[in-house]
Amino acid sequence: MAATRSMTVSQALIEFLAHQWTVDGEIRERTIPGVFGIFGHGNVAGVGQALKQLNVDQPDLMPYLQARNEQAMVHQSVGYARMHRRRGTFASTASVGPGATNMLTGAALATTNRLPVLLLPSDTFATRVADPVLQQLEQPWDIGLTVNDAFRPLSKFFDRVQRPEQLYSIALGAMRVLTDPAETGAVTIALPEDVQAETLDVPVAFLQDREWHVRRPLPEPAALARAVAAIRSAKRPFIVAGGGVIYSGAENALKTLVEATGIPVSTTQAGGGSLVWDHPLYLGAVGATGTTAANRLASEADVVIGIGTRYSDFTTASRAAFQDPNVLFANINVAAFDAYKHGTQLPVIADARETLVALAGELAGHRVEGPYAERIAREKAEWDAAVDAAFAPSGRDLPGQPEIIGAVHSATAPEDVIVQAAGSLPGDLHKLWRVRDPLGYHVEYAYSCMGYEIAGGLGVKRGLTTLGDDRDVIIMVGDGSYLMLNSELVTAVAEGIKVIVILIQNHGFASIGNLSETVGSERFGTNYRRYDPEARNFEGDEVLPVDLAMNARSYGIDVVEILPGPGSIEALRSAVVAAKASDRGTFIQVHSDPLIHAPDGEGWWDVPVPAVSTLESTRRARAEYERLRPAQRPLLGTEDAP
Repeated sequence: MAATRSMTVSQALIEFLAHQWTVDGEIRERTIPGVFGIFGHGNVAGVGQALKQLNVDQPDLMPYLQARNEQAMVHQSVGYARMHRRRGTFASTASVGPGATNMLTGAALATTNRLPVLLLPSDTFATRVADPVLQQLEQPWDIGLTVNDAFRPLSKFFDRVQRPEQLYSIALGAMRVLTDPAETGAVTIALPEDVQAETLDVPVAFLQDREWHVRRPLPEPAALARAVAAIRSAKRPFIVAGGGVIYSGAENALKTLVEATGIPVSTTQAGGGSLVWDHPLYLGAVGATGTTAANRLASEADVVIGIGTRYSDFTTASRAAFQDPNVLFANINVAAFDAYKHGTQLPVIADARETLVALAGELAGHRVEGPYAERIAREKAEWDAAVDAAFAPSGRDLPGQPEIIGAVHSATAPEDVIVQAAGSLPGDLHKLWRVRDPLGYHVEYAYSCMGYEIAGGLGVKRGLTTLGDDRDVIIMVGDGSYLMLNSELVTAVAEGIKVIVILIQNHGFASIGNLSETVGSERFGTNYRRYDPEARNFEGDEVLPVDLAMNARSYGIDVVEILPGPGSIEALRSAVVAAKASDRGTFIQVHSDPLIHAPDGEGWWDVPVPAVSTLESTRRARAEYERLRPAQRPLLGTEDAP
């Protein structure tokens, strides 16, 4: 066999990616199972040609997939990566200029969520033989700067293949980060359009199968012992389970630990599914969009055990969630950056599953005291009753969002996956959705990107399909987010990917409208209304004659319209049941009243209100803000400490 093969840079890279494997214990799967691509002058003759050549010569080696928007390619990759617990993701290739920068939002989303994606944005000529080229950015103070440098702060790995020989080290470096549980996120390899088509003699070793074994670091004995001592001394221990529980496959280890100790569990958005909703020790969501059960116990916790959480401001209620002045944080995280948060002196930098197994052994025989256990049961029962009431059909012509969520939940199977990202739905789902499966809850809330839902849902369904799992994917989206990025419905139709999209039509931005009221801005700019040229605003009563059901129908997907009326909730439930029985994708539109909210979970979110204003509504909001803000804890100590 020849020691080298003559190939272009693009051909070598694509074939290299086809031979990368992630190994996690007994699981071995393709790290990059396919490439999304939208082609332009920057990549059509490079990566595009390489994909076409493989499609002819070895069609199963590296499948090519279409998308309708470059941002959506990355969102699909993220959805897939979560379903595979970060063991696999897609590559995405885009052309020079706007094609490349359209992926910036996706890159930020992936890195913020700690989920792997591989981005291959095309770049301008490395040789500058044609300079400037179409769509090239020029900065007189740095001629070598390109738009792709914008990916640097958004990526966990960034490099540019300026010469063909650099490909080997760059490709290997990219794979290292893609498969690193602590450092993963967006991985960007910028590819100048001339270098993509250049030839080099590629070592056969570069093109052979290579395995990347996922690290599952064990907890250091001393760090574990310190955490165990703190937990044993706690009167009111409290667990915050984040996405790391899901990514490490630690849900069974978590269940074993809490059943042995009686420690209650709350979840972040990414941690949904860490414990099923009806487990007696599961208190639901915590923080700004949390439940009363979780938030009340969080406020009194003396030891908070954070497992795989990055402690976002929603999780911590902007540092108002944990009110015990002497509260300790024992943080278990594979990433030191997250393990040290809240100024803790009890970090355990290790894999979540391995640490939970170790904790169960070290805490054998330890259990929370009786009164605390009774309090856990009482708070859970109270919140469960509140959700039951919120789900109950009201018979209104325009139901509230909680009723809609309840109807959808009642029509779905325990293993079905709910997908969401932005607007008021993430908060309501966090509080209300009763998760019944570890992979059943997919709400992208680290970046909360409007437009993620449909593309991310397609990625979720792709991920399930490759696992041989035919459960349904339910995408819930508001009209505001739907308008941001609905074109991927064409992708679903083109490939026959079955998803169920439920559009909640409320003619505007319900979430920001509610927030606007709380900060004294009176829902300004949050409703979809005709422009009033006299008032110079959009604050009138005339609703826009927009027909989003017709828009969806134009893409070729099956459409069901639920008309307003007292029977709309039962009609919605029946529509979801029928959609699940169908072998085609379905779009269901239901109208809602945006002023009907989910039960209050007693959380808070710090959104600063102007200190001075001519508006009385803003002055009232500022007074309320000043009343609530003192509950916000400093990073260390107390505000009145000397």
